[in-house]
Amino acid sequence: MCSHSRPKTIRAGRPRSAEADAAILDATRAALVELGWSKLTLGDVAKRAGVAKTTLYRRWANKSELVVDAVAVLFDELELPDRGSLAADIEGVVLQFAQLLQRPEAKTAMMAVVAESTRDEPLRERIRVSIVDRQKRLVLTGRERAQARGELPVETSPEAAARTADLIFDVVAGAVVHRALVSGEPVDEDWVRRFTAVLLGGLGAAGGLD
Repeated sequence: MCSHSRPKTIRAGRPRSAEADAAILDATRAALVELGWSKLTLGDVAKRAGVAKTTLYRRWANKSELVVDAVAVLFDELELPDRGSLAADIEGVVLQFAQLLQRPEAKTAMMAVVAESTRDEPLRERIRVSIVDRQKRLVLTGRERAQARGELPVETSPEAAARTADLIFDVVAGAVVHRALVSGEPVDEDWVRRFTAVLLGGLGAAGGLD
């Protein structure tokens, strides 16, 4: 028996390439803008990204999942600015959010996946996990800052705090998406100022803003 026998080689699965993923998501957003939702195919995305179509199918089961992940990357760019007060912080992030929704790839993707999710529960769950839950970080950060400044009370119940965070996110996201994508009205500094006043002060605050 040879005393210098070679150790067994353990063959690992092919690692997922971050560069390939980034290229695929970039290609997906470009294809959305150029072709629109109905004409977008995984084959076209693969060609644009310079990868095999099987590479896409190993990562995403269908184009709905792919588009959600492509737009989720854009939402990850959002940051909550520290402007010194809760109202100013909210105004800053809402303006960022509105500007993001005006980007053609974000607008096309959001309108398409929301429509598809009305009849696709797994897709709705992917939107919730990949976009909604990840972006609740902005609410949590803003609330922590405001509590540290003494602008908001500290909630002692984790369950109540989680429900409040969910509600704040729903109110902000719902209002901005409706304004920007449904009604098509501008989300400018004046609208954002009024919206923030209502959010923080209730309906009574709206009448005093001129």
